[in-house]
Amino acid sequence: MPQAEGGYVSLEGTGVNNNGQSIYQSTTEPTGPVSVFESVKRAIGQVVGAGNAHDSDSDLLNGSGRQPVIIGSRDRDKTGKTLNTKMPSAPAHTAEEARLLGTMPVDPMDDIELRSVQLQFPHARGSIVDSCDQRRITTDKGEILVAIQGDTSKPAILTYHDLGLNYATSFAGFFNFPLMRGLLENFCVYHVTAPGQEEGAPTLPEDYIYPTMDDLANQLQFVLSQFGLKSVIGFGIGAGANILARFALAHPDKVGAMCLINCVSTQSGWIEWGYQSFNARFLRTKGMTQGVIDYLMWHHFGRNPEERNHDLVQVYKQHFERGVNPTNLAMLINSYIHRNDLNIARTPPGTPGTEPSAATLKMPIMNITGALSPHVDDTVTFNGRLDPTNSTWMKISDCAMVLEEQPAKLAEAFRLFLQGEGYAGPQSVNGKPE
Repeated sequence: MPQAEGGYVSLEGTGVNNNGQSIYQSTTEPTGPVSVFESVKRAIGQVVGAGNAHDSDSDLLNGSGRQPVIIGSRDRDKTGKTLNTKMPSAPAHTAEEARLLGTMPVDPMDDIELRSVQLQFPHARGSIVDSCDQRRITTDKGEILVAIQGDTSKPAILTYHDLGLNYATSFAGFFNFPLMRGLLENFCVYHVTAPGQEEGAPTLPEDYIYPTMDDLANQLQFVLSQFGLKSVIGFGIGAGANILARFALAHPDKVGAMCLINCVSTQSGWIEWGYQSFNARFLRTKGMTQGVIDYLMWHHFGRNPEERNHDLVQVYKQHFERGVNPTNLAMLINSYIHRNDLNIARTPPGTPGTEPSAATLKMPIMNITGALSPHVDDTVTFNGRLDPTNSTWMKISDCAMVLEEQPAKLAEAFRLFLQGEGYAGPQSVNGKPE
């Protein structure tokens, strides 16, 4: 077929001997004409020579009322067939096509799927603050903030937060989880915040001597006395878990069971002491620096937390930048890095080779950590110093901060733990009995 600007010409028309059928004929001339008009003329000449010589060029071009269609070489596949690569324009649709499109059946599943979609809004993190009754309790080392959530006539759960956080930022997301909301219908939660760590707290006086870790544990005795609590269930994370463990050692009859997350039972090592000493110094002199924020993020989320949950990381970074009093946090960090060993051992007192004062926690304990947490080894050490008959060590996968990254797994484990100790009945996900 003759070429036209690097392509071929396909002719459609009617002649005398073809009875109204289209005329197709091809050639393999290697040379191309100068213009499209010359290419059309050559094709017409070949058609006329093979058919009726008396048909003129104008008869072929205008007799059928159709124009030649230019088919480029790019529009053909390897077998020579024409590819339909061009989308028809809007005016090309005819009335018949419109009728055909209108009669095509519509898949009813589209409407069903759209109607079945339900919007689920994330649980508000600050809702726990509105549902809590905040009280300030006077102790021998100053005032502490206690937020009460639930009916005070029911069994008590006592919580304690970690470094850089308070009761709202540590436990708002977890205790607002659906399974926990149903479980807490049987309990009253007392959220304890360390001195000066609540959001918007004023800077503590310069002459204020911040309580040590043992003093912070002794402050809990004032909380129990204020609310008339004979026994509590401890729920702590990080530094708060260490404080609850100290309180349980000093007052074993006041604690019925404990759930401790990332609990450290030993004194601080040289690396931790060095980093935290610099952090405390920067917090006092320069405020919340980027280095302090990075260390706090590592302390809570381990390495590369943004790869797991970018939005959650941004929430905590904003809290560290805006919601924390740097001077007060420096005092708490200083007390935490100067902590002493819990001095507990798995072997009972009197065993040869052990210290006479060595003892272990007597109440049931659930020792939990995240697989990506930097405190996994500390929890293993803590587990080796507990009585295996009443303690459980659990490592939850794909998380570092268990409360935020795996609340469903932690809530289910906590529910089963309380159920095994006789504190709660079976609960389903929505809080109704199974």
